[in-house]
Amino acid sequence: MPHSTLSDSKLNPELPTYTLAIAIEFLGTHYHGWQRQREVLGVQEALEKAISKVANEPIEVIAAGRTDASVHASNMIAHFVTHAYRPTHNWLRGVNSLLPDDISLRWIQPMPSDFHARFGAIARRYRYITLNQIQRPAILNHQVTHIHEPLDLAAMQQAAADIVGTHDFSSYRAAACQSNQPVRNVSHAKLFQHGQFIVFDIQADGFLHHMVRNLMGTLYAIGRHDLQPDDFLKILSKKNRTIAPPTASGDGLYFINAYYPEAYQQLLPNAPLTPIWLNLPD
Repeated sequence: MPHSTLSDSKLNPELPTYTLAIAIEFLGTHYHGWQRQREVLGVQEALEKAISKVANEPIEVIAAGRTDASVHASNMIAHFVTHAYRPTHNWLRGVNSLLPDDISLRWIQPMPSDFHARFGAIARRYRYITLNQIQRPAILNHQVTHIHEPLDLAAMQQAAADIVGTHDFSSYRAAACQSNQPVRNVSHAKLFQHGQFIVFDIQADGFLHHMVRNLMGTLYAIGRHDLQPDDFLKILSKKNRTIAPPTASGDGLYFINAYYPEAYQQLLPNAPLTPIWLNLPD
């Protein structure tokens, strides 16, 4: 069954409609997260303004996830519904010409009318990028989290392995999290070194508010030997956010993909998932 949206309610039922999936790349540094808000600018608002101009009608964009302030995306999947027909290249060129420099459409793809980027997603994937070196970055400022002291990668990897599985992540959710339940299934949580970078790659059926950043805060504490690797599971079992280490910065976090049932997934273009400058395999 199709999911209703604000856009659906404004559409004329007598006219044909088109459901279009898009992939968005953005730097979140100057935005207050993905979601449209009244008093501050979110990525969703900037994107909707540009698409609405090309469509010549109001457009609502529904994304697979909702990123926090300063968090980035290299492949955020979203969709919108419109009466406007445009060739794919016209959509891309037109919308990108109207977007600010730190937001870009990577691709656009016509989809079946019941495709829904948020409710149809069966998994979401993030990467958290740490630059672990003495000197602070300039070019990558706000695009990575800089940790100047050495980190014990092996200890962090030991703890990351315990993240995989179905758990109650109450100890790693923000106090303001609005999710009805804290249980999530994490299908992989890989932590590895790539030159001076430490990459935390995590995929789950869904994420709680600040979940990845809170997990990363605990991994940092383990890497500094403030905690031991088995402390991760001890904190998890307490189901109490106040006993976990502080939330890591949003600077290093990237939403890199969402996944869908095969009937939809095979229609979506394949694109490199990483922050492009990192040059990692998918």
